[in-house]
Amino acid sequence: MSDYYDALGIARTATEDDIKKAYRKNALKYHPDRNPGDAGAEKKFKEISEAYEVLSDTKKRQIYDQYGPDALRGGMGGMGGAGPGMEGFSSMEEALRTFMGAFGNNNGESIFGSLFGFETEPQQQDRQGASKKMTLTLSFEEAIKGVEKEAVLNNYASCSKCHGSGAASAAAVKKCSRCQGSGMVHQSRGFFSMSSPCPACHGQGKTISDPCKDCHGEGRVKTKQQIKIKVPPGVDNGMRIKMSGYGDAGFSGGPAGDLLVYINVDPHPVFERDGDDVIIELPLSFTEATLGTQKEMPSPRGGALKIDIPEGTQPDKVLRVRGKGAPNVHGQGEGDLLVKISVEVPVRLSDKQKELLKKFAELETETNSPRKKNFFDKMKSFFKP
Repeated sequence: MSDYYDALGIARTATEDDIKKAYRKNALKYHPDRNPGDAGAEKKFKEISEAYEVLSDTKKRQIYDQYGPDALRGGMGGMGGAGPGMEGFSSMEEALRTFMGAFGNNNGESIFGSLFGFETEPQQQDRQGASKKMTLTLSFEEAIKGVEKEAVLNNYASCSKCHGSGAASAAAVKKCSRCQGSGMVHQSRGFFSMSSPCPACHGQGKTISDPCKDCHGEGRVKTKQQIKIKVPPGVDNGMRIKMSGYGDAGFSGGPAGDLLVYINVDPHPVFERDGDDVIIELPLSFTEATLGTQKEMPSPRGGALKIDIPEGTQPDKVLRVRGKGAPNVHGQGEGDLLVKISVEVPVRLSDKQKELLKKFAELETETNSPRKKNFFDKMKSFFKP
């Protein structure tokens, strides 16, 4: 045959991934099932399989690169053991074994059936029902404290008359005569034997001669169900609550799906969440920030709490109140309340207020405004000669 690299259409510097990709592409192109009765395609298929068998093996590839194909066929003394049986792929069986190995998945199972339109599926018996999704909108307070909400679901429930069997009676359930109850049928095509769900029973392994009148043989009926959703304290916007078994009922008595509740929290006019911490902006007057004060403010969990504002509090200062934020949704402690200070400059001053401020300005010293002094000290360096 031609050079192995030429057979696969790759360079001699090709990586392992390059070799495998090239082989898969060519193997699918020249596979006998895609070229029935084509002797040329069959020969090409054997050639590329032989090339892949050598080049995909590191040791065989090294010998081939150094000594050529004769070394693998026993043509050089001491090298004959490097490639037992490498006399060329004379049989299609050898080539197919290489093909099946190259198209295996991580579990060592062959996936080549799906490549030719024979996707093998598991039995559909006792299949789980579909999961459902819904959005639940909460107020900020409900998300912090936790709440129980009611909702109405439109989903499939197990038929109460036939208990999910789909049959009017137990005697109406028969073993499928085509698949003998296995739910799978086997068929051959070319060199392969394939398995697929039985078309007579749709993979169930059984047939129903007398369907249930309420569910028409499906084992499920469409219903409205009122449920209660327990929302734990501390949930936040975008979180999800999983309620197992609240989705659609399964097929043939299979397990029900789940209900996935996505949380949406309405914004609060004062509080803002940052994980388990809660942020609030507290505006202070000039004199309150300067002289210090005590403020009463609302708590995220309800009620009120008192905050001590120290003398000389600067704008944007953040005061942390430990443990007064949101509870952790997983029960791992509580967040903090972060009070961000905003100092408001007085406006619409009276003449007396202006006069008093002017007198205060006359009494001000550099120690009263250390940040101001530091700024202008830095600025002086720019104007030095």
